[in-house]
Order: sequence, then C-alpha cells, then structure tokens
Amino acid sequence: MISTGDVKKGVIIELDGQLMKVLDWTHIKMARGSAQVRMKLQNVRKGDIVERTFQAGTRWPRARVDQRKAQYLYSDGGTYHFMDTETYDQFAIEDAMLGDDAKYLVENTDVFVSTHENEVLGVDLPVTVDLRVTQTDPGFAGDTATGAKKLATVETGLAVQVPLFVNEGDVLRIDTRTGEYVTRVQ
Repeated sequence: MISTGDVKKGVIIELDGQLMKVLDWTHIKMARGSAQVRMKLQNVRKGDIVERTFQAGTRWPRARVDQRKAQYLYSDGGTYHFMDTETYDQFAIEDAMLGDDAKYLVENTDVFVSTHENEVLGVDLPVTVDLRVTQTDPGFAGDTATGAKKLATVETGLAVQVPLFVNEGDVLRIDTRTGEYVTRVQ
C-alpha cells in the first residue's frame, strides 16, 4: 500500500481498477479543513490524464510493475518489434503506445520495457541516443553574438535545432527527455 505521504512522480498506483501513473502532485493545507493532495494522474493503458484531489492519508494499492531490458529490432508499419535480452523472446508494441518515443528508436537500441502481469505498459528510453543527420542546410557564420542554430533532420525523422557547424552525415547525441541536441559524436 502507498499513502499520500509516499507519493512521488512516476509511481504507478491502482485507482478504481485502473493503473495510474503520478505525473505531478501538490500538497494543499486548507485554513480550517484537513490537508489534501492534488494529483495529476495518467492512465497507463489508455493515456488519459486526469486531476484528482484526495484527503491526506489516503492509501492505494501500489501496482507491481516489472522492468526488463530489451533491444529494439525493427518496425513494420505501425508495429515495433523488440527482443528480451535475457530470454531472447520477441514481442511487438503498437505505434500508439510508443507515441513520440518512436522518433528516438534505431535498430539495436537498448530500452527498458515496463510490464504488469505480463502486459506491456510502455518503453523507457535511454537518456541519450546517437542519431545520424540526414538533412540540414549548410551553416554560414555571420554577425551573430551568440550561438546561432539551424534545423537538422536525423535518420528517424526527428527535427532538432543544432549549431551551425553540424553537417549531413554527422552523428549527434540527442537527449530523449527534451529532444534537444547534446553534442556531436562524429
């Protein structure tokens, strides 16, 4: 069981028969009333986001979510195929479940897959991935006082703001949490 005092971002609880992930929470103290906790929750299976308010001390069952290491293999249309690195079992995840995370996946990328009672809930990407630039305009140094940026498209179709010195064919390290350029690898 988990109570309102133990709630953190990312914790998954069972609420009304649904698995809900805590996205944000705020502790509220009323002048004459009891303390309350306002939480922003996301339904893990459907993706719906709701805001709910609970009395301080409310308890819920904590969902048992297992994580296992997997490797991305390939995609065929709207389905992405992965392989468990310990058992070598292969499984598929639909495009809708991955959402924007699909733009960071290239073959042989190691990820963590979250499961609940053998049902795949989602994929956790590494903090950074290395992607090759497929298209960008040439950068010309001009009368800029600060670091100028230009748009580059990487091999997965993701568009990233990069410094002017980046050229086509360069491999860039991209932060998967923000989608921003970190550094040039090659």
